[in-house]
Amino acid sequence: MEEEAALVARAEREKVTVPNLLISSALSEHSDSPTERRAIAAELMSLHNLLARSSNNINQLARQANATSEFPAEAREALKHIRSVAMRIDRTIEGLM
Repeated sequence: MEEEAALVARAEREKVTVPNLLISSALSEHSDSPTERRAIAAELMSLHNLLARSSNNINQLARQANATSEFPAEAREALKHIRSVAMRIDRTIEGLM
């Protein structure tokens, strides 16, 4: 009965059902709780949004450069890097779900 009470208490803390907690724990390859994984996913989504805004700024620079025919190579490399990081974040988020 102590084990059951501990499961119920943890499930309440994690805001999940006991079956969900057990399944999540059994299938998890790491020890993060469902709440911790949701927090990690939320942080990654926040980073993804930041990268998206940065990418938008670089795209605006690209439009300006197209109008003036002057676009520094560093801006192209920065955009390439931002896109690769965003893809890595997406893959990480998918792995958490």
